[in-house]
Amino acid sequence: MTTEKTKKTDRAGRPVARVVRDRDAALCLAGVVISGFGTSALWLASGVWVKDLTGSDGLAALCMLAMWAPTLAGPLLGTLADRTRRKPLLIGASLLMAALLLTLCAVDPPHVLWLLYAVLCVYGAAGVVHDAAESALIATAVDRSLHGDFNGLRMTANEGVKLLAPLAGAGLYAAYGGPGVALLDALTFLLAAVVYAFLRVPADRPVPPAGSRRARTVEGARFLWSHPGLRPLVRAGGATMLCAGLSGALVHAVVDDLGHSPAYAGVLYAVQGAGSVTVGVLAGPALRRVGARRFAAYGIALLAAAVALRAVPSDPLAWACSAAIGAGLPTILIATLTAVQRATPGPLLGRVTATANTLVFAPNVLGLAAGAALVELVGHRLPLAALGCALAATAATLWHADPAHPEPAASGTPSDGSPT
Repeated sequence: MTTEKTKKTDRAGRPVARVVRDRDAALCLAGVVISGFGTSALWLASGVWVKDLTGSDGLAALCMLAMWAPTLAGPLLGTLADRTRRKPLLIGASLLMAALLLTLCAVDPPHVLWLLYAVLCVYGAAGVVHDAAESALIATAVDRSLHGDFNGLRMTANEGVKLLAPLAGAGLYAAYGGPGVALLDALTFLLAAVVYAFLRVPADRPVPPAGSRRARTVEGARFLWSHPGLRPLVRAGGATMLCAGLSGALVHAVVDDLGHSPAYAGVLYAVQGAGSVTVGVLAGPALRRVGARRFAAYGIALLAAAVALRAVPSDPLAWACSAAIGAGLPTILIATLTAVQRATPGPLLGRVTATANTLVFAPNVLGLAAGAALVELVGHRLPLAALGCALAATAATLWHADPAHPEPAASGTPSDGSPT
């Protein structure tokens, strides 16, 4: 929208107030917070649950793998968000997960753990579809001028929830065991379905499928990689998350170097979460001021300095670096998602979003695995310095990426043919 009224709205008001005043934006944000609370609680409790049942650290770690593995099928799962009406899809996915989570009340002896892993795998797949449909819905249900503010506040909400939900999950698990946490998560999905039902969006008519299933699946990846504004962001996002995974695997070595017990890592994570909460509030105005690529480049540069300085054994510096990592890391995620929403035609939004999430987040899993092996071989100081240099180079490539091609604009006409 390019009217004078939109331009005034784009400049006026604080991000939180602007999103909350927009009915659909506020409802979408509420759905994210509600379902995210239950998800964060389950992520913690599922591993503890398996550990208590089996005594195996390896089986407990498989819970995280079961939830992350479906991300690799993002391009395929994203087609559901483009071939189905998105509001009913969000409601249906939420109701499906609520029903599946109730089956976890049957999990008790170790020989039925397969049910827990199966539910977690479906949970991860439903999350991929849910994120793709939600992003596509937001692109049209939320005013275009609010996309950056919404995505920043979504990051703030997610990080804020991560500070509270694990405590609630741990308390529920201690009192009622795994079924208590599963019931909490099921309840949050039911509430999210109710919230999504109140969205006022026009009935969408998905474009009839054309071509083979394989061609439709790769169409999102083809669009993403051929777009001069999106390609640099996705490439930088994958590189950043790979480095973040490597750095995250070294955090316990950092804590050891500081002379603290392993539990001190929780303090550093809490400080990191506070940094993410802060940058999420500032993301909307920053995106409008400097654009997606430079916003991400500034954040990655801050992340580079913080990761490298973590090699210095100093408590005040460790706190400062954790806050800086929390502030720097989300910038590339917010910038990429906002750019995808602005630049992608509506009929492709589900596949493009899911593909972008796969390309950005899958390297994080590889980084965590590689970092765990690396720290045993060479310690943490040299890898942290090297990661700082790699991140600085990533920021530089974003700064100079395709200057002849403008990045997706902050305002303009909505995506062509956007279904909702």
